[in-house]
Amino acid sequence: MDLNAQQNGNLSLGFSSHASPASVPNRQERAADGSISFQIDSRVRDASHPVPLSPLQLLDQQSEINLNGKSGEEHGNGEEEEEKVEEFRILGHSMCFKRKRETDSSSSSTAVSNLKNSRSSTDLESRKNIVREWGNQSIRVADPVVFGMMEKEKQRQFKGIELIASENFVCKAVMEALGSHLTNKYSEGFPGARYYGGNQYIDEIETLCCDRALAAFSLDPESWGVNVQPYSCTSANFAVYTGLLLPGDRIMGLDTPSGGNTSHGFYLPNGRKVSSASIFFESLSYKVNPQTGYIDFDKLEERALDFRPKILICGGSSYPRDWDYGRFRQIADKCGAVLLCDMAQTSGLIAAKESISPFDYCDIVTSTTHKSLRGPRGGIIFYRKGTKPRRRAMLLSQGDGSDKYDFEDKINFAVFPALQGGPHNNHIAALAIALKQVATQEYKVYMNQVKKNAQALASALLKRNCRLVTGGTDNHMLLWDLRPLGLTGKNFEKVCELCHITVNKATVFDDNGTITPGGVRIGTPAMTSRGCLESDFETIADYLLAAAKITSSLQREHGKAFLKGLDNNKDISELQIQVESFASLFAMPGFDV
Repeated sequence: MDLNAQQNGNLSLGFSSHASPASVPNRQERAADGSISFQIDSRVRDASHPVPLSPLQLLDQQSEINLNGKSGEEHGNGEEEEEKVEEFRILGHSMCFKRKRETDSSSSSTAVSNLKNSRSSTDLESRKNIVREWGNQSIRVADPVVFGMMEKEKQRQFKGIELIASENFVCKAVMEALGSHLTNKYSEGFPGARYYGGNQYIDEIETLCCDRALAAFSLDPESWGVNVQPYSCTSANFAVYTGLLLPGDRIMGLDTPSGGNTSHGFYLPNGRKVSSASIFFESLSYKVNPQTGYIDFDKLEERALDFRPKILICGGSSYPRDWDYGRFRQIADKCGAVLLCDMAQTSGLIAAKESISPFDYCDIVTSTTHKSLRGPRGGIIFYRKGTKPRRRAMLLSQGDGSDKYDFEDKINFAVFPALQGGPHNNHIAALAIALKQVATQEYKVYMNQVKKNAQALASALLKRNCRLVTGGTDNHMLLWDLRPLGLTGKNFEKVCELCHITVNKATVFDDNGTITPGGVRIGTPAMTSRGCLESDFETIADYLLAAAKITSSLQREHGKAFLKGLDNNKDISELQIQVESFASLFAMPGFDV
């Protein structure tokens, strides 16, 4: 490296950066003042963005250097410029670099900062727009195909007569909670003991839901606990079995053809196990009296004492009468069983005190949260806490009356982590909203009307010489035996569906199986939610009889080719028009049409 001294004995170097070597005539040039400057070209930089010259000075050891990095020299403009000094050595001589800062360094830094902020702000807004584009679209825009299907279902609900006992219409507030941001949060565990962070508000919602569940059924928190996380009542029942039993232990519930539920255990006539309750546990069913349709408690007690189930189950899907929980309690105590009530069908009536409460007799009570309770679809488990009554402690464990219930930890552990993952927080919030309504006087009036409407419908059918199992109803449903009319539940259900009347086929107590059930189950909660009264259900009875006549005619005319006779049937079309005109008169909870 050739360094030329200036007349004042100082040395200075200037570095410049160029786009390419071709733009530099000579790699080494002599400055006008006798100093040496080096041009260092950068092949990386874009030629359209040249980098300005960065002036540097090489100072000898005698140069006066301020320890703060400032030169003692003053410039002609009277301003003292800041200089950055760095010491280095060349050929054994200690030298220093002194880089002078631009006089407008402050304004330059501000300009660069503003440019960065401007770019950052533009980039952030762009990213926001991308999120909005996919994240804020309505169903109509995001998926027109699904939207179209949903709209057709909305019209079906509005224009039809809904008579399935397991169905109901929720309010707008419940719908809003179900479709809310709460579905975004993962919350495995229970309030105060989650496996994920960020659940402080989810804990508040679930705790409130539990409190409202106990209040809805007038339960003392010291004596009863509740789990609101089950995804369905079937899940709730299986959680109870899992928590309290070992595989192969015995359970006993009402036979499905007699009106029971498959989640209580069920086998087909060929011996096939239909329910997980029968796959993992040993189940034996009790039946109703074939002459009366009522539960035969004498045979039930005899079978229970022989079978010795660990869990005895009361409650069912198609039993139109009140349950004698006191008698079940006696039988459970005699055979040493835990008494479980599945009140899925009647929970709303029980909350409104329109049906006998199982909580005075049972150890555990499960339920759906929709149906007559008019909440979101899901399950719930109530379990006893605290000290057992002396009579039960003595019978169940020969204790001294100080034994305590141990259901809480076992059931909660079975729900999570044994059987489920994170709870559906949107469902739990929706349930909390529904349970608030359950505690109101308006809800009690509603459930009273549900019961009146069921009795009015039963009376109207009986007047028209229809046969009802047990001859009537004590709750919200009735079971219509179609066999005297020569009809099957399957064919009648299909004709009703085409006429926009929704019922569900059901077995009756002496049917041989579930393939060709001999009846239909009819419930009144849904149409009562739309504002129907007793007189309206008398009109509905006329529509049902008209559908029965059409079904009978088609069976006679087409026999096994019954389904072919449904196409373009004039009688079906005429009845459909009448039904739609009638149903469209009533409001629909949750949405306008």
